[in-house]
Amino acid sequence: MEVQLRKAQKEDCPRLLELVKELAEYEKAPKEVTVSIGEFESAGFGENPVWEAYVAEIGGQVVGMALYYIRYSTWKGRRLYLEDIIVTEKHRGQGLGKLLFDKVLNISKEKGYSGMVWQVLDWNEPAINFYKKYNTTIEDGWLNASISHN
Repeated sequence: MEVQLRKAQKEDCPRLLELVKELAEYEKAPKEVTVSIGEFESAGFGENPVWEAYVAEIGGQVVGMALYYIRYSTWKGRRLYLEDIIVTEKHRGQGLGKLLFDKVLNISKEKGYSGMVWQVLDWNEPAINFYKKYNTTIEDGWLNASISHN
């Protein structure tokens, strides 16, 4: 099994969106994915892209991804925000998540950002245990807030 790690391309977007939907199923929120393929492509590869991603490919098929963007903290400065790291269920446990996570972590270091941040569901023990291997701080006390314009 040879894994190729590469920067995502616009042509990958339909597959990336499939992975996002797979993650939403795993997180028990399949109806929450409402982004259109047009919006997804434009946001990553349009005139003013807001996200970047790396993909893990085996045998020409994308089986994992790490999608990120830059956020600004008034306390810490520029930080890389890891929106999603996804490895399809069939390929979990083979080190692909580590490859993707390490790639994005190294990007945050190379760019001189103050760190990397992300969210993890409190019941997702496999993910929490994975992140703890990196000496990660998992914070209590913050609640997510959002407003949707539908």
